[in-house]
Amino acid sequence: MTEQTGKNIVSVADLRSMINEHPRTHLLDVLPPDHFEKVHIPGAKNACVFFVSFLDDLARLIPEKKERVVVYGSSERSYDAKMAIEKMTRAGYLEVYELEGGLESWREAGNVCEGNNVDQSDDPQTQLTLSDGSFIIANDFSVIKWEGRNPSTTHFGTVDISEGEIHIKNGTISGKIEVDMNSIHNINLEGDELQPVLEAHLRSDDFFFTSMFPTAVLSLKKVTPIDPLWQTAPNFHVKGELTLRGITASLNFDMTANQTENNSLTLEAHFDIDRTQWNIIYGSTRFFEHLGMHKVFDLISIQIRINATR
Repeated sequence: MTEQTGKNIVSVADLRSMINEHPRTHLLDVLPPDHFEKVHIPGAKNACVFFVSFLDDLARLIPEKKERVVVYGSSERSYDAKMAIEKMTRAGYLEVYELEGGLESWREAGNVCEGNNVDQSDDPQTQLTLSDGSFIIANDFSVIKWEGRNPSTTHFGTVDISEGEIHIKNGTISGKIEVDMNSIHNINLEGDELQPVLEAHLRSDDFFFTSMFPTAVLSLKKVTPIDPLWQTAPNFHVKGELTLRGITASLNFDMTANQTENNSLTLEAHFDIDRTQWNIIYGSTRFFEHLGMHKVFDLISIQIRINATR
């Protein structure tokens, strides 16, 4: 065994010796239960470190904190075992070791595993792979959130996506999203008599002029992968166009794309737009003097979440 940065590291060979010499050694798998059912080291117990109940689950499995525990996760690259050991140490477990290289090193050494799918290769599920196809946006599960500000307060709400589709071909993404601007809704003044006043003002010619321009369109023109394609980080850079209030202007932002097991597509993006590019100039000191209490900041924050299905 070697001591590294305050934590005991156990090699695969050390683990085999430890189990033989100390039969009361506990072996703890900290991966999700469905993964544990597929493949795990013989004799291991399972408490998923990603569960909020991790320490409670662990206390039921190993109630005596003085006993020896060897923790393993997925591989040398994954922080699962390290996170579990940090939690266990803070909780008072006194003799905790980490299996060097995790389950991956155990398997690569040719050791036997248990589970209902031990022969399947273990996909770490960290990077995105997209399958070709066309996807229709599911309006009930897709939303655009907005946030606008002035010197004294912040207003936020939603606006509905009316329709749209996303296309994937050879790992590239394109598409068009249509937005119902008359659906603009304020949330922070919910129940206040000023809520309908603000919503009417936003629909008026001072802002989005929805009687004349009821629809906005976001077009994804050039979507470039950000390598590596981490599933939880922004993985595409979008060069697009937003048509709003009859004006089309370019828009650049980063986006996180994911494809689920049932082959639906999720797109998530957060960015700011300068509303004055679309001639929405009400309350802007770049265009008006003596505004007093009518100042409105130029930037609007946008959050788009799209769920699309084949």
